[in-house]
Amino acid sequence: MKDYAEAIAFLGQWGHFQQTVFFLLCASILPNGFGAFGLVFLTGIPNHHCFVPDINLTEDWRKSILPVTVVNGKQEVSRCSRYRLDVVRNLSYQGYIPGRDVNLTDLKQEECLDGWSYSRNIYQSTVVTEFDLVCSEKWKQPFTSTVFFVGVLCGSFFSGQLSDRYGRKPVLFATLAAQMVFTFAEAFSTSWIVFTLLLFFNGLGQISNFVAALVLGAEVLTGNVRVLYSSFGTCFSFAIGYMLLPLFAYFLKDWKSLLMALSLPCLAYIPLWCLLPESPRWLISQGRVEEAEAVIRKAAQWNKVQAPGDIFGHYDETKPSRNNHSVFDLLKHSSIRTTTLLLCLVMFTMTTGYFSLSFNAAQLHSDPYISCFISAVVEIPAYISSWIALRYFQRRLSVIGMLILGAVPLFFIPLMPEYLSSVSLTLEMLGKYAFTTGSSLMFTYTTELYPTALRNTATGTTTTVSRTGSCITPFLLSLSGYFKALPYITLGTLAVLAAFAAFFLPESFQQPLPESIQQMHERKRIKCLRLTRSKTSVPVVQQDSPL
Repeated sequence: MKDYAEAIAFLGQWGHFQQTVFFLLCASILPNGFGAFGLVFLTGIPNHHCFVPDINLTEDWRKSILPVTVVNGKQEVSRCSRYRLDVVRNLSYQGYIPGRDVNLTDLKQEECLDGWSYSRNIYQSTVVTEFDLVCSEKWKQPFTSTVFFVGVLCGSFFSGQLSDRYGRKPVLFATLAAQMVFTFAEAFSTSWIVFTLLLFFNGLGQISNFVAALVLGAEVLTGNVRVLYSSFGTCFSFAIGYMLLPLFAYFLKDWKSLLMALSLPCLAYIPLWCLLPESPRWLISQGRVEEAEAVIRKAAQWNKVQAPGDIFGHYDETKPSRNNHSVFDLLKHSSIRTTTLLLCLVMFTMTTGYFSLSFNAAQLHSDPYISCFISAVVEIPAYISSWIALRYFQRRLSVIGMLILGAVPLFFIPLMPEYLSSVSLTLEMLGKYAFTTGSSLMFTYTTELYPTALRNTATGTTTTVSRTGSCITPFLLSLSGYFKALPYITLGTLAVLAAFAAFFLPESFQQPLPESIQQMHERKRIKCLRLTRSKTSVPVVQQDSPL
């Protein structure tokens, strides 16, 4: 029986139909670059200090009312306290001069009872300045990011199963609409709690459309075009959105204006419903062979080729595959369960390393707009490397290589003296390059390992587990307060363990996508058989393709 790729080979790989699908799906991923790191600017913390009301104080006392503290060996004005205003007022009335007549260290301090004064040198306003998320409320700032990534995690979990049940296309557009609506609504938040709730629902759609677009393109496109789309196309689109983010933020320094601007691109994708097709592979897996043939015949018209009279007649319509698979199907069989658990560990490591080094890199320059742009630019060569690796090298060895390349620089960074900060920066960017390349590899690798009926559920589930890494990133980076090298050592050790685990994953290089669970079992069985025969020095007979 012919497989799907053979059945539609008459279309070619890069006709007008494939070009339209390729570029429209890539365009749908641009908002993910906005949303994933938009919180860098939305929750930015500007310089601030206690607000001093306009009372009758001498100039000397007005300059001295804020205590001076030492932070990281440098003196700076206290952000969360001031000398008691009533005491300072009385001393000012009596003509005392601070530092000469009064020892400031003897004065009692109080909290910022009248609020804070925020610097506007970088941001006009942020969520932090809007809701005063500083000092005793400072914990809310990183918690806001965590809530967003928890939403991303939940969205990844449910969207995969919904996509396998109701189709790739409806979930893609539904999640794009969710991003648009909730991003726009966040600008009208009346409190931090309302903003956080809306941010959670925004996160539900944030990565879900990426996964739906990834799987849809991987199932519609074939051959080298599929590899190009799954690796370079999707990730390059994400990087373009990521690089545009600091540009938007630089000209729209008010957090409400920025949110409104970031919500608008999703609106442009709604009319594209008529141009993007549903996945023929998914339609066939649901027993809807006639609909799948209609999609391919329309593609043949776009590509100006003649479709055969019977495209998918070799698929048995009398026994349609209408099984509603769930995440539990990933754990029922030992081979699928082992593959899923190994993929979860590897993807968790890649995601944790990627987000940790990305958010840490945003602090490497005094200007956050430049920091964000540099962090985004580093991803371009990483995505080019992932495409080359997917095109010419085995998946498993490529993943292992990226994990090792990401781990080694992290172990060397703590050994660098402070005067070699440029070397430390280079090592950190090398680590981010490796984790970015590996993350791109894993998306394609995952779609190639699972059959059509489980592909989106598996991709969504493994992505969900990996997103726990982004949730713990703020806490992982905070470990540097106890021991500066601890985040690097933790990430490096985790990468080494994941590299060892990746060795036991099945290979999918130059093999067709499995269409059934049985074919996935067969691929695992052939691998184990080859390993057994190689150990006993028995020549291995060439096995047929799973399809």
